Amino acid sequence: MNWFKRKSYPDFWNAYISKFEAPDKQDLEDIRFVIFDTETSGLNTKSDRILSIGSIAITNLQIVVSDQYECYVKQDAFNSETVQIHGLLKEGHLQKQDEEQAIKYFLEYIENSVLVAHHAAFDIAMINHSLLRMGLPKLKNKVLDTGNLYQKIKKNTLKIHYGLDELAKEYSIPLHDRHTASGDAYITALLFLKIVAKLRANQNLNLKDLLRTVKRMGLL
Repeated sequence: MNWFKRKSYPDFWNAYISKFEAPDKQDLEDIRFVIFDTETSGLNTKSDRILSIGSIAITNLQIVVSDQYECYVKQDAFNSETVQIHGLLKEGHLQKQDEEQAIKYFLEYIENSVLVAHHAAFDIAMINHSLLRMGLPKLKNKVLDTGNLYQKIKKNTLKIHYGLDELAKEYSIPLHDRHTASGDAYITALLFLKIVAKLRANQNLNLKDLLRTVKRMGLL
């Protein structure tokens, strides 16, 4: 790509980077959180590809249904074995974008928001490898993992892996549209709010408190 050869970046990347020039906000009510999920062709972050991205925003610690982003990505490589999980066919009736366009729009949507995902390391790695293929640096956003946050509640347990189904059941969150990117993002958003409410019941919290890691989580 031309910008990579010149060691300069396209306007959409520069616009994304410029969003981080303002000081970080610390009060949770002042922060825009973007809860997101990716559906992928497999679990290898280098060779597999993103099939869809689903995102929804939280501001003032409330889900903003009108503030969301969803896209489906063209599948150059097709893995039929994963279709039974996510239901995404290579062709189908869904309108799809190429990878570069999908990532560009995703960056425009998230801006400098704090990203939240369940097993976030995997989803972040998938986005970062897409950026790498575009000749771009990694995401700059701060990232929270709902599994990691849950560990802050369960301080005395040796268990380090909590599935989304397991935590949704504990907090009585319906598994509507499970294994779709947008469905999982919405489930994770509800889980995030319930965990934060639980943590705030016993202490005052800011962003630094949430970012403080208990143990390494995720698939990577």
